[in-house]
Amino acid sequence: MMGKEISRKYYIDNLRWLAILLLFPFHAAQIWSGGEYSGFYVWSHTDTILYAFSTAVYPWYMTLLFVIAGISCKYALRNRTYRQFIAERTKKLLIPFFFGVLVLAPVMTYVAEVFFNGYTGSYLKQYVLFFTKETDLTGYHGGFTPAHYWFLLYLFLISLAALLIICLQKKYLPQLQVSGMPYAFILLLFVPMWLCQYILNIGGKSLGQFMVLFLFGYYIFSEESIQQILKRYRFVSMVFCILSGSIYTYLYCFVNCRGTWITGLYIFYAWMGIITLLGIGQTVFNFHNRFSDDMTKASFFIYMLHMPVLVVTGFFVLKLPICVAGQFFLTVLISAIVTIVLYTMIIQITRFAHLVWKAI
Repeated sequence: MMGKEISRKYYIDNLRWLAILLLFPFHAAQIWSGGEYSGFYVWSHTDTILYAFSTAVYPWYMTLLFVIAGISCKYALRNRTYRQFIAERTKKLLIPFFFGVLVLAPVMTYVAEVFFNGYTGSYLKQYVLFFTKETDLTGYHGGFTPAHYWFLLYLFLISLAALLIICLQKKYLPQLQVSGMPYAFILLLFVPMWLCQYILNIGGKSLGQFMVLFLFGYYIFSEESIQQILKRYRFVSMVFCILSGSIYTYLYCFVNCRGTWITGLYIFYAWMGIITLLGIGQTVFNFHNRFSDDMTKASFFIYMLHMPVLVVTGFFVLKLPICVAGQFFLTVLISAIVTIVLYTMIIQITRFAHLVWKAI
């Protein structure tokens, strides 16, 4: 038992739930970021600080989750057959995706219809509108959207594609192993990430880029030798991350720079954010206790529930005559509390139903 605990990479679990918790302030900041038509389900105005915050967070937080998913896949396949892995991915990703899109996403588009379009009809009529209205797939002004559940679908498809690659690799290159990679080479891996972002890019979310990140996680960052390199150079990575992130955020938000080279800076910053967190995580976040264990278990449910709760919360908080900072923190606090309460209620109801079922 002790051997398992020592070998488990707790910082991977902790980075995952911390990234998901970050979604509360990130998505709340969207209410005051960009512009009315650049998007969120409710919107007030552009606040410089919150716009800069959301711009600084966006490049690395979702890309990090795909790398972590790749690392976790490597560990999962050590004690699962391919058939078991596919069944697990279907249960944990594909089914929740359909539930999120069909049940939870319409809640957000209903709020958007009321907020932006003055919609006064019933929720049921809006549910029909959800499937029939012409839409850009964001749902920010109503209409169909996969919302943030796109991540589940992408991860499911990428997991299946990666499994095929892994099967072929084990058959034709069974000795393939990545180790001893110099730090400078790791830095340059942002280049394939950059090139692949143009592959199957749907609404700014590239299946090609996320696939590469997943495979990097599986083949590279799951290796102990690579993890030690990231740990050794973590402060160098942090300097690169802070410098590139500061320059990118300034140019994007305050100079309004767009184009190929700013995209390259965006990708480099995202990459440095990933390897910085993987390096620092080994010294700062490699712990486990009851709270971290509970958050690891709750993180998926939090991801599923947080956005509908936050959008509804933001809709009402914007009506309060308080400053932007107050509205922002109130939105984050209330949505986080309500989400945790809903999660706790769902778990208790599920446990009760299970006990009843066993008794029958």
